Amino acid sequence: MGSALRGLTTRGRGFLAAGVAAAVSSVVLGESDLLRVAVLLAVLPLLSAAAVALTRYRLSCRRTLDPDRLQVGTAAQVRLRLENISRLPTGMMLLEDEVPSVLGTRPRFVLHRLWPHQVSTVTYTVRAEVRGRYPLGPLRVRLTDLFGLCEVEKAFTNSTMLTVTPVVQPLPTARFGGEWTGAGETRQRSAAVHGEDDAATREYRHGDDLRKVHWRSTARVGELMVRREEQPRQSRAAVLLDTRAAAHRGDGAASSLEWAVSAAASVALHLAHGGYTLRLVTDTGTDLDATTLRDDGVVLDHLAEVRPSRRGGLELAAHALRRSGGSAGEGLLVAVLGLVDPDEITRLAAVRATGTTCVAILLDASSWVTLSPERRAAADAAHDAAAHALLRSGWHVLPVRRGTQLPDVWPHAAERGAGILLGGGG
Repeated sequence: MGSALRGLTTRGRGFLAAGVAAAVSSVVLGESDLLRVAVLLAVLPLLSAAAVALTRYRLSCRRTLDPDRLQVGTAAQVRLRLENISRLPTGMMLLEDEVPSVLGTRPRFVLHRLWPHQVSTVTYTVRAEVRGRYPLGPLRVRLTDLFGLCEVEKAFTNSTMLTVTPVVQPLPTARFGGEWTGAGETRQRSAAVHGEDDAATREYRHGDDLRKVHWRSTARVGELMVRREEQPRQSRAAVLLDTRAAAHRGDGAASSLEWAVSAAASVALHLAHGGYTLRLVTDTGTDLDATTLRDDGVVLDHLAEVRPSRRGGLELAAHALRRSGGSAGEGLLVAVLGLVDPDEITRLAAVRATGTTCVAILLDASSWVTLSPERRAAADAAHDAAAHALLRSGWHVLPVRRGTQLPDVWPHAAERGAGILLGGGG
């Protein structure tokens, strides 16, 4: 009852004040009829408060998202399904769903009445401009009486998480020749001394399909031999993401870090869909292995929550790569880098193993901010020097500046001199 009295609306408080004023006037003027009016004015909001406080509505709420994971710059539809599961009809209700400010304003809806077991559905749209995971809810319901004299706010406890992932761009195919190791026919297969036929046979085992018997080998060896099932070796790749705050420039969605996160997501999904087992490594030491990265949702969910790190170098990332065999001595390593100094280039050069194709997507993060002509020239020189140093250490380099589209430069990743040919990525 106390919360109901505190929930008197302006109209209800006005009625109560008018009743008190009429009561005082009736005493001063000696008008008994005015006292009856005063009692009516004062009792009506009190009765409304009592009715709201004592009425036990039972409501259920279910929230669904379509989709529950969306990319930056896209929208999702939120559907609220509200059902009155009590035996009493509700009064007027004002619905307000809790929504983070980065997704827009809080939606408000008015439902005039819900009869017993009646269901009402309302929808609204949220648009995401910043990566992250955001809770939607809980839903707050304001119940009012029929006269609008009192309202009480109640809240559900459940909320729903909306994941906003970085933008993923489809990438064209890049041909890396012999160093790009794939599965199945892209791998060279060795033959035994007796020829390719013998290399693909083995002894017969109980339960083997007789249709796979290799009669030529059987006649030569003197016992049943069957064709061996080809066991394609799975290619391995690692994606290194540089999230150091000191290595990036710009703010918010227009920063170089956001470009780097989007590039890492695009490359990771491109390679995963190409049949590679993947690892995602960051400068903070994060190392997600291949088994979890085969699910696009795991990749995107992790990258949705990446934040600038306070790390000064890439030593933890290099250690994570070496700890599990580097890039395994074969396969592919793609590093999405911000500003790097000579020490970091030395660490990156040490990570490269024989037979590994290493590609550096090298961001000139200073191009994401406005600089004076002198500082611009110095930044360009430093970026070019870093690109040439990585090239000399055996890396393939894709220089990137603000405005560069990753699908435009990715086909050049297989070119050893890509950094020079592109001239900074345009």
